[in-house]
Amino acid sequence: MSAASDTDIVRISAASILGEAAMALRHAVFVVEQGVPADEEIDADDPVATHFVALVEGEVVGTLRVVFKPEHAEIPECAKIGRVAVRRDRRGSGIARRMMLHAMAHCREIGVDRFVLAAQTDKLGFYETLGFVAFGPDFMDGGIPHRAMRMD
Repeated sequence: MSAASDTDIVRISAASILGEAAMALRHAVFVVEQGVPADEEIDADDPVATHFVALVEGEVVGTLRVVFKPEHAEIPECAKIGRVAVRRDRRGSGIARRMMLHAMAHCREIGVDRFVLAAQTDKLGFYETLGFVAFGPDFMDGGIPHRAMRMD
């Protein structure tokens, strides 16, 4: 397995071939593995989101999206990061961390430095290592317990 340092993180169009591969990966992770209803996994934010993929030797092994919200929760003008997915055989190699850091750097470059996300509760520790702080009660999303997190 390649290390995360052998991984390229690139911004893509959802309507591209890489975008199709990203959507297929999300389907495999969220719908097939985790049982999220297919009609909830893809939503109205996908066409307007900024999408990123992690590539190893040209193959999509990770993806996430960023949705820019004028106001989300208690944080105005923020970026909502979501749909973070890494192919099962690549998990634990730092790919999700590299994607997150790359996406947040992109946001900061365009002047957005506040972030929110809805973390699956078993992933809270990962996002805390990136500087996110949980707030509010747990809630269900796609049949999975989540908690809101933010970074100001």
